[in-house]
This record gives sequence, C-alpha cells and structure tokens, in this order.
Amino acid sequence: MTSPAGGDTAPSSPNFTRLRWLIRLNRHPSALLLLVQLAGLLIYPFLEQRPGGTALLRGFGVIVLGVAIWMVQRSSGRAWISAGIAAPVLLIDLLETVFDLPGLRPWSAALEASFYFYAAACLIRYMLADRRATSDELFAAGATFTLLAWAFTYLFVLCQLLQPGAFGGAIDPGAPRSWTELLFMSFVLLSSTGIGDVIPLSGPARALASLEIFTGVMYLALVVSRLIGLTVLKRGE
Repeated sequence: MTSPAGGDTAPSSPNFTRLRWLIRLNRHPSALLLLVQLAGLLIYPFLEQRPGGTALLRGFGVIVLGVAIWMVQRSSGRAWISAGIAAPVLLIDLLETVFDLPGLRPWSAALEASFYFYAAACLIRYMLADRRATSDELFAAGATFTLLAWAFTYLFVLCQLLQPGAFGGAIDPGAPRSWTELLFMSFVLLSSTGIGDVIPLSGPARALASLEIFTGVMYLALVVSRLIGLTVLKRGE
C-alpha cells in the first residue's frame, strides 16, 4: 500500500496487529504467564466477594494452569508431567463444585502446590541453562517468583485445611484465612519484606513460613543475581 505522496505505509489492519502480538508472545512466553499471574492478584479480591466467586476463581485458575503448561513446554520442561498433575486438579475441582465434596480440597491443594513448584523448577532450569540473559529470561524471573508464591499459598491452604486455626490475622483472628490473605502472606514471606497482618500460629505453619523465607532468599541470591550479572556483562561487551 502506498501513500498519496508515493511512500510506502506499514499495514495497519486488525489481522496484522494480531499477528504482531502473536509474534511478540511467541518470543516472550514468560511475559504472558507473568501478566496472567499479576492479573490474578488484582482479580481475586473482587471474585471472592461475589456470589459464585469460588467457581469464578476456579475458572481463572484453569486459565493460569493452561498458560503455565504452555510455558513449561516452551522452557524445555516435560509438558506431559505438568498436564498429568493439572488434570486431576481440574477433575477434583469439578467434582467438588458439582457434588459439594469438601473432603477433596486437601488433595486439590496438594496437587496444585506440586504443579506450581514443578513449573517454577522448569523456569529456573531454563534461566540457568543459558550464559546470556535474554529479555524473556528477565520476564521468566518475575513469572517464577509468582509461581513460587502461588505454590506456597496452596501449601498454606493445605495446612489450614488439615489444621484449622493454623493461621491468625488482625481481622477476625479465629476465622479461616481467605485465599487472598494467604497469597498476601506468601508474597510477603517470599520477598522477606515482613510478616504482614496474617501470621502462622501452629508449628507446621511456621515451618512452612520459614521454608518460604529461605526459598525466597536463595532465589534472589542465586537466580536473580545471576541474571543481573549476565545483563551487566552483556551491556559491557
């Protein structure tokens, strides 16, 4: 296509725009996973307060699982392992929603924690396999952090289901902690920025909290610092 002045103009059709975005996502799959996870941080508090919010939360969780499986495949992980963990999760969630079987919740939490830990391990291996820091690996650093936060949150959910009263809070101390509260505590512990207003009370809960603090410190010290060092070396060449 040419302009009236005779110069070439870049195509601006909706199809071309879509194709350009697909190319960008293909180059930076970690960015999509990070974007979906961060969107969940903003969406979850509103979904929890709505009628049928549990079903909506599970629906969004299916999207996160799908994107994570795709990311595992792109990072040279074994997608069939992640899919094999995710399939029982989806089945259990469906059975729990349709037949109201609360006894299945601990199994679902344990499997989801395993899924996110496996996805995080695949991304860490992906970041450590290269001697050159790419932009996608920088996105992967953020995505891995959110995956670890999600994984520990499900461990906290499991702990709370098996041991009611394992976590307390400034608001309504005796009530079970919501998903958003446990996710907030997970981010606070993983980043070692404090304890927040949700605190572990039981021995197992405190052990999990200590393990998450250790994981966060080691992740920043070994993985993120390495990426920053590679980025500095690349700029100095």
